[in-house]
Amino acid sequence: MALREIFLKIYADIPLNLRKEIILILDKEPLTWNVAYVEVVNNTEKSKQILKKLRELKII
Repeated sequence: MALREIFLKIYADIPLNLRKEIILILDKEPLTWNVAYVEVVNNTEKSKQILKKLRELKII
């Protein structure tokens, strides 16, 4: 399963109030689940960095 698919599956199971929590700092910028979701859904270049970091941190 691709990292994108894993992320989307995990995101769907996260309670709404937790989606506002910071999960990652990327380029000195805090990212919440919601921000990461927008990047991943839009398949941006930043989303590739986000997915890679989340995998390294064993979040996904």
